[in-house]
Amino acid sequence: MTETTVRKQYDQLAAVYDVRWRSYIANTLSFLKTWAEISPLDTVLDVACGTGEFERLLLTEYSSQQIVAIDISEKMLAIARLKCSAYPQVSFQTANASALPFDNNSFDVIVSANSFHYFDDPLAALKEMRRVLKPDGKVIILDWCRDYLTCKICDTILKIFDPAHKQCYTQDEFHRLLEDTNFAVCRATRIRFGIVWGLMVAEADLKA
Repeated sequence: MTETTVRKQYDQLAAVYDVRWRSYIANTLSFLKTWAEISPLDTVLDVACGTGEFERLLLTEYSSQQIVAIDISEKMLAIARLKCSAYPQVSFQTANASALPFDNNSFDVIVSANSFHYFDDPLAALKEMRRVLKPDGKVIILDWCRDYLTCKICDTILKIFDPAHKQCYTQDEFHRLLEDTNFAVCRATRIRFGIVWGLMVAEADLKA
C-alpha cells in the first residue's frame, strides 16, 4: 500500500527534510500562502502538512490563525508540533487524507501542498475534503504538474524507482478529479520553480 510506504519514507526523512528541501519548500509554500489569500478569521485544515512549514508561515503573519493539520508521518508531525508549540490554537493529528477525523462542515479553508501525487485514492481524499468543508468554504491544492516535460520525466522515473510515488496529473486531469467530486474550479494557474519543478494550483468551492 502506498500509504504505508509513504509513512515509512517520511518518518525516515523527517530529521533532514527541512534542510534537504529548504529552497523548494520556501519557494512553493511562500507562493501558496500569497496565492491562497487566507483570511485571519478562517479556520484552516492542512492535509499532509509535513513538518508544519506552511503553518509557521501563516502564523508569522496572523498569530491567532485557527489551524488543524494532519499527516500520516508521526515523525514529521513531531517537528511540526515543535515549530508551532507557542500557538495553542494550532493542532496536529495523525490521519489519512481519505478518512478525515472531523465533522461535516468544519473548515473555511482546506489546503494541501506538494502531496496530491502520493494519494492512494485521490477521489476519496477530495470527497472527504468536500465533506468537512463549510458550504461557503474553499479548497486550495498545489502539486506537481505533468504538463511540464521535466515533471513528466520525474513522474515516469519515480513510478519505477520510488514505491511511495503514486501519480502526477496534468492540469486537465486534476480539474476533472475536482469536478467529479462536485467541486467547481474558481481559479487556477501553473507555475515553474527553477529548471525542474513545474507545479499547478487550483482553488475550488462547492458546486451549487
